Amino acid sequence: MPKVDVDFRDYYRQLSDGLQSGGLLLASQDASGRANCMTIGWAFMGPAWGRLIFVALVRPSRYTYELVEASGDFTVNLMPRSHAGALSFCGTYSGRQHDKFAEQGLTAVAGRRVSSPSIEQALLVVECRVVDRTDLNPATLDTSIKTASYPKGDYHRLYFGEVVAAYAEEDYRPL
Repeated sequence: MPKVDVDFRDYYRQLSDGLQSGGLLLASQDASGRANCMTIGWAFMGPAWGRLIFVALVRPSRYTYELVEASGDFTVNLMPRSHAGALSFCGTYSGRQHDKFAEQGLTAVAGRRVSSPSIEQALLVVECRVVDRTDLNPATLDTSIKTASYPKGDYHRLYFGEVVAAYAEEDYRPL
């Protein structure tokens, strides 16, 4: 089904619900064009600097980190519930050892305004160009969060992605 341009802000609820109910797929690609995706469950969305921003958290130990660092962009893909298995797989296995697209029957589609691919099966795609990045600071992070979320000290990098395009399945409507 064709995807039509949408206003990213109209889909905040669906994106937030997706984060809480299994995650979203963040897609990127390597220098040769090989697509990779990773499940994300933590993110922030909203206006900053007079722009619409999607902040994605990626640990430096993840293969996706290398790809976003190199490309400077990413896509966020809201998957239908029927792809819960792919969300689980892509959050468990590394793209260094697995071709997640092939193994999960996902189809990479060229981004409209970024180099990273989108996922054909997604209900909603948000394309982002990195405008800033920062690392979490363990010295200022609440101790209970450090203990619960970072027992190995593998703190996230936050990628501030300016939303440069958003599109959805033609019949997928905002809540």
